[in-house]
Amino acid sequence: MKTAILFSGQGQQFADMGTDLYQTLPAYQATIDEANQILDWDLRVTADWLDDAERMPVAITAMNMGLYRALTALTDNCPTVLAGLSLGEYAALMAAGVLPFTDGLKLVADRARYMQRAGLQHPGKMVAALKVTPALVAAACQSAQAVGMAYPANYNLADQIVIGGDAAGIQAVTAYLKAQGVKRVVPLDVAVASHTPLMAAASEALAQRLRFINVAAPQIPVISNTTVAPFSRATVKETLVKQLVSPTHFAACLQRIATYEVDEIIQVGPGHNLATFAKQTLPGVRVWSIEDVTDWQTYCQDTKEVRERG
Repeated sequence: MKTAILFSGQGQQFADMGTDLYQTLPAYQATIDEANQILDWDLRVTADWLDDAERMPVAITAMNMGLYRALTALTDNCPTVLAGLSLGEYAALMAAGVLPFTDGLKLVADRARYMQRAGLQHPGKMVAALKVTPALVAAACQSAQAVGMAYPANYNLADQIVIGGDAAGIQAVTAYLKAQGVKRVVPLDVAVASHTPLMAAASEALAQRLRFINVAAPQIPVISNTTVAPFSRATVKETLVKQLVSPTHFAACLQRIATYEVDEIIQVGPGHNLATFAKQTLPGVRVWSIEDVTDWQTYCQDTKEVRERG
């Protein structure tokens, strides 16, 4: 059985996420307790800090790692390949042994602060454009440069692209796309334009921070959203720095994962969007997503039936 594991990024967090997992899965509970001790935080996600730009990325990363450890303890099977969307790459690199858990969590916390600070310097907006082509989005962003800044930020599917920029640029992009007949241009609830040049200050700060981090060679291949190639020890730092100001290519990452001939793909962490992308991109592969105990039980039951059928 060849398995790919996808680690969630930001955007689909919810209040009390992980509470039922903490109460049910010993490996998950141990991971969250370890994270709390490392940072001297309480990572219980309550509604009052759901939008906390500093703590939420750490909480998502801890949740991703807790589920990963629970999964590997359950199956005793080493995944074939890993990937994560944006922030999710940090959990993937921890899972692959590139970043120690302690260093990785602290790095995620610092990255969040750098992004928050860059967002205050250059406030950003993002929209998801559906049923579009890369060429149309490129034309829309080029047109918007007359009044503001707009850039492709996330190539999630062949026809679903997230665009980031400043308020004037995003307004112009939206008007351009709607004038071209695009019916759905959906504003995202974010305060920064991730994966665009507006994050240059955060990228520079991260580069300095990474000078003090030791990285190891990946024990499991991790596919980069930025380069659509496996991370190597030599490329980890420069790729993470570039990631903040460059678009992600998740659809292409899924195609790269397909070359590993995986039988199943499992998304861990809040949300189901990566699993949805995988189902649409790789229809011949079994796909699950796990964000709560119900999902966990469904996965366990489904895989039991698969094994019984041989």
